[in-house]
Amino acid sequence: MLRFFIMLAVVLLFFFACFLFVKPIPTRDLASKANPSLSYQESVKRIHNLRAIDGVDVAPDGHLIFLTHGEKIQNVIVFFHGITNSPRQFEELGKIFYKKGYNVLIPRLPHHGLKDRMTEDHAKLNALELTKLCDESVDIAQGLGKHVTAVGLSMGANMAGWVAQNRSDVDKAVIIAPFLGWKGLPTFLFKPSINLLSVLPNMFRWWNSKEKTALAGPTSAYFRFSTKDSAEIMRLGWLVMKEAQSSAPKTQDIVVVTNELDDVVDEKNIDKVIEAWQKYSGVKIIHFQFDKNLGVLHDIIDPEQPYENTARIYPKLVELIERLR
Repeated sequence: MLRFFIMLAVVLLFFFACFLFVKPIPTRDLASKANPSLSYQESVKRIHNLRAIDGVDVAPDGHLIFLTHGEKIQNVIVFFHGITNSPRQFEELGKIFYKKGYNVLIPRLPHHGLKDRMTEDHAKLNALELTKLCDESVDIAQGLGKHVTAVGLSMGANMAGWVAQNRSDVDKAVIIAPFLGWKGLPTFLFKPSINLLSVLPNMFRWWNSKEKTALAGPTSAYFRFSTKDSAEIMRLGWLVMKEAQSSAPKTQDIVVVTNELDDVVDEKNIDKVIEAWQKYSGVKIIHFQFDKNLGVLHDIIDPEQPYENTARIYPKLVELIERLR
């Protein structure tokens, strides 16, 4: 009898493994539904609508950031922040571009920017929310500036990648350390890991299991991430990878930024997307990697990170973003 149950367990594990590798990643709901603003006034109204979503649980520095010159101008830049952080992450970089004459929009991503840094709300995050906010942000940007640039880090980089693949009304997409699987995860396990995390019960993991709530760094960031939100962010990344293999990005000027010391993301999958985009005529791809001697890890943007080196990183990012085709 014991032998029978062992054999049954082996068979069930085999079929479960096959399920993880074969089951399609659902992405049909993630198509773009563009509805661009027709005027500066409409964009401002839509920004007010986004702000109105915020409840009393949103931290003072967790709200959407809008830096405006009061009218539609030549350039507008949209920043998508990283997982478990808030719009404040890009505020200092946004101010640099504001001083250079840009209108600047930094939306609060769903379930982020809350006062409670131990919140469990981000486990509710799903890729559809992210794509809807991508569309809404780019739609708003159309009323704020003639030339639109979309920039994102980590989770936000997956969003910027989706924008690049789907929006022809964006002049440049800057994709910084996209989260296309954990560092060290074999490429062939990217898809099954999404399926696995999607069916398993959610788990919260500390960013640092030793320091936990004593973790040094941004005061607006959560102490934990969720396996469910990781699966949804990777689902969005999977869609970008899949579409890059079969169709040219609609944004034809793309910058991909990586970091030699990044301790979070898998660069092999990033390279696959870059290689796929490079095969399309008319698409310009620049891949820039920050040197390990800078001493920065995954989050190269936030000036509150203990390892930050924004004095050297920001000027290079500004150069890459403003480089003409």
